[in-house]
Amino acid sequence: MEESPPTSPATGPNTRSEPRRRVDRRAYINIPGLARRGRATIRQVVSLLFGGFVASVEASRRRGGRGLLFRFRAMVAWVFRRFLDPEISRQPFPAQLRIRLEMLGPTYVKLGQILSLRQDILPEVVTDELRFLLSDLPPVDFDQIQDIIESELHRPIDEIFAEINPLPLGSASIAQSHWARLASGEQVILKVVKPGIRDLLYRDATLLRTTARFLQLIIPRYQPKRVIDEFCEYTLREVEMTLEAKNGETFAENFADEPDVVFPRIYRRYSGNRVLCMEYLDGLRPDDERVRSLPADERRRLIDLGAEAILRMLYQDGFFHADLHPANLLVLPDTKIGFLDLGMVGHFDPVLRHSLLELFYSLVMEDFDGAARHLASVSQTDPRSDVSGFRTAVREVARRWRHQARFEEFSLALLILECIQLGGRYRLYFPVDMVLMVKALVTYEGVGYILDPEFSVAEVSVRHASRIFRQEYSPKRLWIELQRVAPDIVDALLKTPRLVSEGLATLEERTRRRPQRALTGVRATLFGGACLVSGAILVGLGGPWFLAVILMITGLLLSLRRGE
Repeated sequence: MEESPPTSPATGPNTRSEPRRRVDRRAYINIPGLARRGRATIRQVVSLLFGGFVASVEASRRRGGRGLLFRFRAMVAWVFRRFLDPEISRQPFPAQLRIRLEMLGPTYVKLGQILSLRQDILPEVVTDELRFLLSDLPPVDFDQIQDIIESELHRPIDEIFAEINPLPLGSASIAQSHWARLASGEQVILKVVKPGIRDLLYRDATLLRTTARFLQLIIPRYQPKRVIDEFCEYTLREVEMTLEAKNGETFAENFADEPDVVFPRIYRRYSGNRVLCMEYLDGLRPDDERVRSLPADERRRLIDLGAEAILRMLYQDGFFHADLHPANLLVLPDTKIGFLDLGMVGHFDPVLRHSLLELFYSLVMEDFDGAARHLASVSQTDPRSDVSGFRTAVREVARRWRHQARFEEFSLALLILECIQLGGRYRLYFPVDMVLMVKALVTYEGVGYILDPEFSVAEVSVRHASRIFRQEYSPKRLWIELQRVAPDIVDALLKTPRLVSEGLATLEERTRRRPQRALTGVRATLFGGACLVSGAILVGLGGPWFLAVILMITGLLLSLRRGE
């Protein structure tokens, strides 16, 4: 790695302070642009609401709807249709949602892709439709890409690169990638943020967060504020190429002892906030026919290596690739695997990572009671949550998996996903990192099944989960953890005598207080009441007003006074 040391997993890839990032983001937001974007967004949202109402009326009509209320709704739907595109309004609501997100542009396409993962919150019919959102968008003209490269690197492009292919290898919602060769001869990939995307994302994030606060009051069950906040954080990180560079360096450091797991080398000298220059990995996708024709022992080696890498990211490092799919995996020469597109990463804090390791280990060891307990422990609850009902449902779902450990029947990842989906029914909510974890496990299982139809999820998972479990709870690891928390333990031990002494002194002081006389408060209240009544009689009989006032004030004070 060049020029800057890798970031440690403890500090994470995001070392830039949050207040500074907020200032930077505000610099891209201007009121007229925000207003224009807001009008366009509101127009699409209102059209979606109208279209959703029309779709619900059509669904009622197909079910044989009748009656006065149905006729009234049909009349309102007829009015709404006057303002809608007929091609879109004839679609079911999930399809309308997908189309409107595509019309709103890259930010909302990315939002839809994230929402398609939230099967624990959204209905399955919606998440299934959102999976069809565009993954490849029209490329930006290379002249604009060249301007961004030269602006970021402060040098003419010809001084740095001997050759650049103007045709992009891929064009996603945020960036597009080009193959290039450095003047020194190395082959690299240039990942460049598209022009205008940064300020568009920041404006959209502001609008989305405002909308989410309003929706939280209307549909709290679907947790719109939580989902939008998660989306904004993940997406705004992706637009900063320096963060992806740090992610790559962190992964490389974590796997420095495993040369067969490869991450692209980062060329810091030729990278910036909108440009990332990284090593070109020449390999094949796992679903390529040439990979599937490899000898059986090599394919089994690739499966084992991939399982080790993914489970290690999740349950040992707590820092993992959060956008895993076959296009982001490469089979390299000499039976190695490479990981690409490191902009989206997930984090597990130590407590959550240990809990999820115990969950995974419980499932592969068929301890379903333990799995239900660990899964419930990592959820977020509210007063209406039914934790005991959730644990019972998880145990019932898990038992169905007992004899179905092959991918084509029932995968371990899909078992976890189905258990997470139960959370919405019982009002338990899970962090988005857990859903991204499931996506990584689905990729691992799916690629394994592509390479070897006889692939056993249970067998491979037990082997690697057991190894990680032994490492996490080995005497050496426990001794290191003890040394890490030793200062806190010593500090607590030193404070214990003083805290005990102060506690005993407080208890002694309370027990020595003079007991209250039982009738003290009653006596004051009765006397005060008598004064009030006397004052009222004087006023009623026309007696001295000043005496009546004195009596009434005295009565009020005595009635409110607490006896000692």
